[in-house]
Amino acid sequence: MLLCKTDQFGGEDSDRLMNSENQIKMMKKDFRLLERNVLLLIAIPLPIFSFAYLYVNSGNLEFNLPQLPEVFNFILLGLVSAMLLMQQIAYTNRIRIIRKTNGDLSQKIKGYARATFLRYWHLFWVGLLSAFGLLFYENSGFTIAYAVTLLFVSLAKPMPGRIVKSLQLKKEEKEMVMEIQKREELPE
Repeated sequence: MLLCKTDQFGGEDSDRLMNSENQIKMMKKDFRLLERNVLLLIAIPLPIFSFAYLYVNSGNLEFNLPQLPEVFNFILLGLVSAMLLMQQIAYTNRIRIIRKTNGDLSQKIKGYARATFLRYWHLFWVGLLSAFGLLFYENSGFTIAYAVTLLFVSLAKPMPGRIVKSLQLKKEEKEMVMEIQKREELPE
């Protein structure tokens, strides 16, 4: 039964409750999509880097990789380092802008999702470039860069508590975001 504003059982309160429930459902949907996309961006570079690491450290495999100029070793390592720094700066700036907007909660969550996705997109490329650099140059700096990438990946994984903290949500908005982590009960 759809409740309307003239409902004898709560009027505007029941409308607000239904609106809140619909907003939570939409936020859950958006959050699950973000989680899936982030996991894909994490999962793809991991086996590629693992292969490069094992190739460099095992000595059992031998590929005829082309010799690239040594100058690209330093350029690539500098690029990877710059990308690690820039992803943090860009993410912080995007979150600061979202906090200052007066949009509703679902708009803030969508903005957070965009900022987080772009952050993981940067980390995805850092992971791939680190694997490429390690494979071709056998420079341990790329292993360190990938370790820092994994640190960002694990510390920045989107979770309701991190959304609340990043967006500095209070009271009702905080409670609504925390509802995201509750799974739907299965019908018996």
